[in-house]
Amino acid sequence: MLISCYSSGEAIRSRRVSDVVLSSVVDIPMPSQRVLMDWDRETSSRMNLEAGDVEVMPFARTRVRWSDYTRCVEAMSDWTGSVGLPEVLVSSDVALMACRGARYHHDAAQYGGAAFCNLFLTEDQGFDLHFASTGERIPLKRGTAVIFDTGQPHGVIRRDSSGFNADDFTLNRECVQIFLTWELPIENTYVARALNIDFDVAPWPSSQADAEQLLLNGEAVTTCPYSGRWLRAE
Repeated sequence: MLISCYSSGEAIRSRRVSDVVLSSVVDIPMPSQRVLMDWDRETSSRMNLEAGDVEVMPFARTRVRWSDYTRCVEAMSDWTGSVGLPEVLVSSDVALMACRGARYHHDAAQYGGAAFCNLFLTEDQGFDLHFASTGERIPLKRGTAVIFDTGQPHGVIRRDSSGFNADDFTLNRECVQIFLTWELPIENTYVARALNIDFDVAPWPSSQADAEQLLLNGEAVTTCPYSGRWLRAE
């Protein structure tokens, strides 16, 4: 069993890590050339975005210039509502992100109390979001929407590849993905139901856990950045 130990208030609570991935393609307009140029300038000259990196983008300027941002949020709200998650985006934090591919990783050490809800804004460039434990691959293109457990190891890799290879992600703009991400609270009734989350599943009292971590069959684990396979945490 894969267990996430996460902060819940002042306590560490445990939960099962879900292998459910919700995905679809929603209808959103292409960002304007002005917005695309801003993103290109940011990722190419200001961020030092290397192969495998996933970084937060400045958002205030984009929101002012991006007239269709509201339409994107509405499209995502309609979709999340259709999969049993009404109004979850309204109360969730949102960020604009960029990645030049993504080394395999999980986010449960920092975001164990959340699920990620992502909307990809870039045209199809031949890359997939790959979940290493389940083998599920989701082609990334404008409008790709996905919700998944932060404890699931995942990476962005070339479509014809079986793992992450830095050489697949050159410094040109065609290798950069831009996406919106929302942090959905995992303890929200609708989120927990949609992802089939069971809580308080650790074989010990939660008071004995003193850190946010992932446990596989009782052992703390991390992921290989190139294959996504589980490794014993040091």
